[in-house]
Amino acid sequence: MTPRVAAIVPAKDEADRVAATVTALLGLEPVDLVVVVDDGSSDRTAQVAAATPAIVVRHQTNLGKAAALETGVLRLAEEETRTGSDPHLLLFADADLGDSAANLEPLLQPVLAGTADLAVANIPRSASSLGSGRVVRLARAQIEAMTGRTMEQPLNGMRALTRETFADATPLATGWGVEAAMLVDVLRAGRRVVEVPVELTHRRTGHDLKGRLHRAMQLRDVSTALLARRFLS
Repeated sequence: MTPRVAAIVPAKDEADRVAATVTALLGLEPVDLVVVVDDGSSDRTAQVAAATPAIVVRHQTNLGKAAALETGVLRLAEEETRTGSDPHLLLFADADLGDSAANLEPLLQPVLAGTADLAVANIPRSASSLGSGRVVRLARAQIEAMTGRTMEQPLNGMRALTRETFADATPLATGWGVEAAMLVDVLRAGRRVVEVPVELTHRRTGHDLKGRLHRAMQLRDVSTALLARRFLS
């Protein structure tokens, strides 16, 4: 039997895009379940998501992406127990992908085929942040130093993975360090990791004050998470 896939969608203030994202994800043939985790949104993200076929969980306050992912996988496990279904493979997808989430099928294929344990999306530069790439270069260099593996887009959050691989990465690093730390953890565990080109569009972090603050927090969290893993080497 072909394994089924559950999409875990962390969402923060994405009322205008989350419904389109859920619809696109459910249009992927292997995906039969979507779990949206509203991470303390101040808009109607939870209500909009609840009007779709997705399972919706809500954090009353913003706990961060790592907590949202862990909550989503926990809720998935509860649903599997309730329905008696086999464990799903995981697809992590940001809530702001909108219709472009329909392009994620190639990301699933290596994990579905059993040739990879973790597949990371490699998206066009035109769809990524408008920053200088400083945090990406830091993460890339540190991951290579610790694991010997060079990752083109180590911070990309669109990922397909097995449950065993997820377990290798838990507890997840907090804040914006979750993606880079996950790569170190699973590569050290001997998991097979691939990058897959995928055409995606999402909300880009700009040059304004909000964008600069986001990148500063990302730099802090990525540095903290990777430094912690250096001491665990």
